[in-house]
Amino acid sequence: MKVIKDLPKLDRPREKLLSKGAVALSDSELLAILIGSGMKGTNALSLATKILRRIDLRLDKLDVEALKEIPGVGPAKAARIAAAFELVRRHLQREGSRVREAKDVLPFVQQIREKHQEYFVCLSLNGANEVIENRVVTVGLLDSNQVHPREVYADPLTDRAASIIVAHNHPSGTLEASPEDIALTDRLARAGKLLGIPLL
Repeated sequence: MKVIKDLPKLDRPREKLLSKGAVALSDSELLAILIGSGMKGTNALSLATKILRRIDLRLDKLDVEALKEIPGVGPAKAARIAAAFELVRRHLQREGSRVREAKDVLPFVQQIREKHQEYFVCLSLNGANEVIENRVVTVGLLDSNQVHPREVYADPLTDRAASIIVAHNHPSGTLEASPEDIALTDRLARAGKLLGIPLL
């Protein structure tokens, strides 16, 4: 198996990107640049091809643990891939960030959909209803999450947000709001009125 440096210079992924631009590279070549190196007997390009064959590299469902199970992909490479995908996911969110109706919020919260603990997230919006920040406020237990209005509004105040949207997952899969959910929503709405940052 040839190592990358044994390939003709213009066929090496990094040099090819620098001379022709990223658009000229295949998915395997782009991923090879990202992972940086292969393993004994497998160069970065071959390893990248194996990763693409075995893993569903979707922005919303990247399985880091499955990545780490591939020979040659340790915690460092898996973390590098996950970080790059998260960066792209956030950038794409900002490009289509205006919230006009409830379904527009889904891309911002889909990452908590399959979590096994309750995640409470808060979106800060500007005056044009564009999402300017998306944060996890708290992570709770399997079926509960302690959230206080001061924790929810701390960052939106710094963001100079015009309004906020909050959401959390139910690991049990139920879609029905609990009495605690309803009470918290009421508290947040009242706090938002006082602060001038309404809860949408």
